[in-house]
Amino acid sequence: MNIKQAKEEIQRAIQAYLLKNEFGEYVIPRVRQRPVLLMGPPGIGKTAIMEQVARECGVALVSYSITHHTRQSAIGLPFISHKEYGGKEYAVTEYTMSEIIASVYNKMEETGLSEGILFIDEINCASETLAPAMLQFLQAKTFGAHSVPQGWLIVAAGNPPEFNKSVREFDVVTLDRVKKIDVEPDFQVWKEYAYKQSIHGAILSYLEIKKNYFYAMETTVDGKRFVTPRGWEDLSTILKVYETMGIEVDAGMLVQYLQHPKMARDFANYLDLYNKYKTDYHLEDILKGAFTGQAVSKLSSAAFDEKLSVLGLLLSRLSDDFKLAYEGDLFTTELHQALLELKERFQSPYCEETPWDQLMEGLLEEKENTFIQEQKAALLDQNIKKSRRMTIERLIAMEKEIKGLGLREKDAVFEEIKASFAKDVALREMLIETGERELENTFLFLEEAFGAGQEMVIFITELTTNFYSVKFISENGSEKYYQYNKELLFDEKQKSILKDIESAKAEGTLLF
Repeated sequence: MNIKQAKEEIQRAIQAYLLKNEFGEYVIPRVRQRPVLLMGPPGIGKTAIMEQVARECGVALVSYSITHHTRQSAIGLPFISHKEYGGKEYAVTEYTMSEIIASVYNKMEETGLSEGILFIDEINCASETLAPAMLQFLQAKTFGAHSVPQGWLIVAAGNPPEFNKSVREFDVVTLDRVKKIDVEPDFQVWKEYAYKQSIHGAILSYLEIKKNYFYAMETTVDGKRFVTPRGWEDLSTILKVYETMGIEVDAGMLVQYLQHPKMARDFANYLDLYNKYKTDYHLEDILKGAFTGQAVSKLSSAAFDEKLSVLGLLLSRLSDDFKLAYEGDLFTTELHQALLELKERFQSPYCEETPWDQLMEGLLEEKENTFIQEQKAALLDQNIKKSRRMTIERLIAMEKEIKGLGLREKDAVFEEIKASFAKDVALREMLIETGERELENTFLFLEEAFGAGQEMVIFITELTTNFYSVKFISENGSEKYYQYNKELLFDEKQKSILKDIESAKAEGTLLF
């Protein structure tokens, strides 16, 4: 199965294993809660999905690579204790707490979460002295004499022997005690993830043209040559930083991430073309609606690979706009909720004698403490984490502004807060209007270039795949999108988008 299906399977396992009856006991007894064993090539996202699963299920995560452990750190160190048997005292060997099990208890104490996932990576690459302990761990959920706590799901990951010389095969007895999931790379599934992570547009459009370069593993006389999804994602990050710094990218840099010289050279050539198209087609003019007939004619008569590249450029830019609108909406909504809480405190008869700044500082302290706790538990994705941080900083700025005005009465203070918040709402509206305008202009350009051809089908399909464009269109609408959906690809996913729009219309506004 692909990585998305594996993630869903793990989520279902967590939900099933943590289900309790009316007495608070787990419905599936501990002995029947099989560990999940993920087997697949390196770099396809086995480790990354564990953070997503833990966050989405609201449970803790403790992650270890077993190759970093010795038998002593995994099982514990031996020490001599004395016990009495049959009226006689004997010296016996006991073990200190396993470092791994101790980390689970530390995580529970740190986060306040009593349930979670213990993830052991590279489990079939354990050292020779540790291998028997790994079998015991999978079979009995223990390290030495110490058990994994109740409510913790064990997930292990490993690579097949063809990818790692250090691999030790599991016997049938062990495999018969786990839920084994074989994971294969899948570009279409990774692309959904890539859009949400804002992977560089050049990478997405290149892989759309050359899907077989998404994952490659070859053995040559000079050793392994490979490209993995992890490599593409890490490359995306450095590409964006290099662009910001004005540093030129060449094949020598690319091969550090795409460790297959032929593919690295090919992508280097494509990257030059990608940047050339950005200039040739005057991307900014298209988004502003000021495109020329020459640009339309050039694209309509271009080779198919060039058309895909220009579509990729437009989709990447629109995705950036939609992400900004999404982040702005998250921040404004969260700030609005915080200000509603502040208003309640201002109006509470129990807080009548309390100065407004003490009430605001109390709210700020609560928000900061909650944010710290959520970060420790790793329960926030990057977008929500950014929104939380921006909300706290904005509240601090508001307090500073109002103190500078010398206001004391709570009513006057809150009126000033409302006026300040109106600026945030206006910025949110501006981001939405920019996204709407640029999406409309892109449709107008593509209509002139392609009409309702296959290129428009690709454009609509990519909009439907992209997390940010789906959120944006669901909340703000797009007549052109609905028009071409009905004509080209109207299916259940599009129906769900229309349903989301109706739900969004019914939601409350940012009023006090």
